[in-house]
Amino acid sequence: MSQRPPAPPSLQELRKEIDAIDEQMHRLLMQRGDIIDRLIRVKQTQEVGSAFRPAREADMMRRIVERHRGILPLDTVESIWRVIISTFTYVQAPFSVHADIAVSEPAMRDSVRFHFGFTVPYVAHFSAQAAVEAVAKSKGDLALVSATSSRTPWWLALEAQGAPKIIARMPFVERADHPAALPVFVVSRVADSAMVTEVETWSVRVSGWNAEIARALSPLADIVAVPDTAFDGAALLISITTTATSLGKIKAALIEAGASVRSTALVGSHATRYTVPPTGAKS
Repeated sequence: MSQRPPAPPSLQELRKEIDAIDEQMHRLLMQRGDIIDRLIRVKQTQEVGSAFRPAREADMMRRIVERHRGILPLDTVESIWRVIISTFTYVQAPFSVHADIAVSEPAMRDSVRFHFGFTVPYVAHFSAQAAVEAVAKSKGDLALVSATSSRTPWWLALEAQGAPKIIARMPFVERADHPAALPVFVVSRVADSAMVTEVETWSVRVSGWNAEIARALSPLADIVAVPDTAFDGAALLISITTTATSLGKIKAALIEAGASVRSTALVGSHATRYTVPPTGAKS
């Protein structure tokens, strides 16, 4: 005589399992907090600049995407980890996020809250230049500015030695319908060991800039350009993937297209863009 299959668990039993998992998650978060407390004592808060670690965070978000499976949306998983990471970073060394809302106040606010949660103070500014100036006067604050367009060449303020630099591009994980899809640069001061240099960001000032030159450069690098009428040129912010090209190639392309390069300065770096296509495959 065949045995009857075991009866499925009751709703009450399943809810008990969920409660047990919730309690375990809470205890793990408190345990993480205890480790952060010990970390603070070890570091003695002597590090210069923000406690933000863009290289570590970009790697963490990529690993989360790689191992994620099941019915829980990736948006939810990413937002939970972003809040956990950012809150514990804030606990180590309090900081504010200065955001340029000129591009879109709702989109920028969504980006700040998704990536940094509600514990970290949010300060709105009406220009990228004002957000960067606020960070320059702080010890470890962050500025979020558009990574794709600008009305002013705010990155010129990053050229000087000791000035804040571009340290990240967000979102760390790009995909269709991302709830905080606005591409932004993060500007701050962090320790050299925290930087990731897969993509270098250069401030390049040129004379003779025009639409034809812009089209010639577009296949080589991501560029934000602000016309400079005083020199019949432009101030460029160029993002160069170090494995694919170099500043030398960019300068050669500019000259070949008819522009003159007046100056160049390294103003930061960030991780390569990490995209999850709609099919779910990672790239």
